[in-house]
Parts: sequence; structure tokens; C-alpha cells
Amino acid sequence: MAVIDVGGSVRAGEELDVQAVGNWLIGQGVQLEGPVEVTQYSGGASNWTYRLKYTNADLILRRPPKGTKAKSAHDMAREFKVQYALSEFYPVLPEMVALCQDESVIGCDFYVMKRIEGIIPRANLPRELNFNEAQVRELCINVIDKLIELHQVPYVGTELEKLGKGEGYCHRQVDGWDARYANAKTLNVPSFRYVRQWLKDNTPVDAKTCLIHNDWRFDNVILDPNDPTQVIGVLDWEMATLGDPLMDLGSALAYWVEDTDNAIFKATRRQPTNLKGMFSRKEVVDYYLEKTGLTPENWTFYEVFGVFRLAVIAQQIYYRYYHKQTNNPAFKDFWIVIHALHIRALKLIGRQKIEANDIAQKYMTKFKELMPK
Repeated sequence: MAVIDVGGSVRAGEELDVQAVGNWLIGQGVQLEGPVEVTQYSGGASNWTYRLKYTNADLILRRPPKGTKAKSAHDMAREFKVQYALSEFYPVLPEMVALCQDESVIGCDFYVMKRIEGIIPRANLPRELNFNEAQVRELCINVIDKLIELHQVPYVGTELEKLGKGEGYCHRQVDGWDARYANAKTLNVPSFRYVRQWLKDNTPVDAKTCLIHNDWRFDNVILDPNDPTQVIGVLDWEMATLGDPLMDLGSALAYWVEDTDNAIFKATRRQPTNLKGMFSRKEVVDYYLEKTGLTPENWTFYEVFGVFRLAVIAQQIYYRYYHKQTNNPAFKDFWIVIHALHIRALKLIGRQKIEANDIAQKYMTKFKELMPK
């Protein structure tokens, strides 16, 4: 089936020593038969991902990029152990096969898992699916439900409990992302001074502590080829941790581009949230809060944080382009997107201030009454 997600050719300079990997896997007791076909996936925020297709086994290998420190954002052992420990409670994870921390094999840590065959919904759903509005709505709800299900995982007393740093997650995140932006700022992007101060002034105590994914998007889920509204896999656990679930939701919504958004946001869309049948961002929040029973005093904080966090991620990428550390033309106009995210954050804060002001609300109500129908 053409809609099944498959890899492409291995990129130059990112070749994998398949013989060394195969020998190591056999040494771990993994049965491998026949020649191996190697392809590489282009997705994933940072780590390199390969498919190793043997006659009797279909495997995925994840490794950090060359030149990175394994104990930073590319900790293969942590990513492997999170999925291994979580699989008991969350049955949409790939089956872990083996973790290698012997750098003599391919020069870095890596891990291998079984491939889940399915469809990854990227910016546009495959035409072959031909979803109607009701099917789009069902897919939307199923993806949100999988996030809610993750947030209910009973982590206490398991290996997952070691992921946490205790209370104060929201404060640590605001301080951390604020520092990252300061370090990555270039001359042609806004300072976000007001937004950054507003986040610090409005940081709430953690709503609760649970396991969070930290990179929840449609292109990190796998859909069942036989029933494509159903989620059968969730990928990219490199940033998973224990934290506030509303921070997870707010960060996810930063990527949620609606049909009513402006042209800049539509141009950056990475998932099919613009389709008829998809929830709006407000509908996502309402649905999530109703299902979980959480009642944040100031939801706007989480949404503004998500927008700022995305701006920092984009700026960190643009910083490398600006300083000629990469010449990828896809990054050339990121500074424009960062300006748009700044405006979006300011608008969210402004709207929240109006909604919180009783006098302003009375004027708004009166104004709407005077407007012609």
C-alpha cells in the first residue's frame, strides 16, 4: 500500500555500518536471516533513524548524529529505557530489541526496536485515505485520547519515577526556555522581553505530575493501515519526562495550525489539523479539560508558553543558519516565523487581559449589541 510510511536512501555522510550492527545483534541472541535492506527516515527532531529489513526481521535503529554528546539531548539509553518501562502500561509503543552502549561497534550508543508498519500523518493525509469529515473528527479525537491515556499512566513505584525532578516543573521550564532564547537570539528577531516577563510573572504551580511526551504531534503517531483513524504507535520519546500535563498540551497546540490562521502559520504546518472535522485549538482544550477534570486558573499561560517554546526551537535552528553553521535553505526565513510567533503570543496575552477585566467585558458586550446583525 502506497500510504505505508517507508524510509528513503541513506543520506551522504550518515552511512551505517550494517555489518557491525548485524554482528552485534546476533551476539545479543537476535535471529537474523538473509541480506539486509537499509533505508533512512527523514523525520525526527535530531536523532538519526534507520530501517533494517531482513528476511525474518523488520527493525528500526536510532542513534545520535555524529559529533554530539550522548549524555545531552541524544541519550539513547534514556530513550530506550523510557519506552521499555512504559510499554507495560501503554500498548502503542514499538517493542524494544536491544540497547548498545559499546562505542566500538559503530562509534556511539544506539538502540534497536521492532518496526510498526503503518501510516504517519504528516502535513497532508495521503490522498488514498480519502477521509470524510466524520473520519477526520474520529482521527482527531483518537490522537487526543492517546495523549490523555499517556497522562494517566501509573508511574509511581516504576522505573519511570526516576525521570522526575519533583515539583516546580513549570518554573524550571520557563527559566530553561528563557535562557535558551537569550543564548540563541540574533539581531533580526524580537527580544520577547514582555512575553518572557509575563510568563515568569504568571507561572502557576504544577497542575499535577504525570508522564508527558513533550513532542506530541500527529507526525509522531502511527495509524493502523486497515483502520486509519486508529493509533497503533507513538514515536520519538527522546524528550519524555515527568511534568505538568497542561504544559504538554500547550506545547502540542503550538503546532496546531487551524484553517483560520494566517498565511505564515499555514506555510509552516506539519500536520493535517487544518482539515474539516479537526478540532480548533479551543475545542482541543475544552475536550481535554472535560476528559481529565483539570481546571487551570489561567489556561492562557500554557498556550503562550507553547508558542514561546516553539519560537525558541525555531530560533535555535535559525541561529545555526545565521552564523553559517548550516546552509540549509529551509532555515533562511525562520526569523519571519519567529516574528509571527511573537505577535501570536502578544495577542494571546492581550486577549487574556481583556477577558480578565470586568469593565472591558461590559464594553465588549455593549459593543456587540450595537453592531448590526
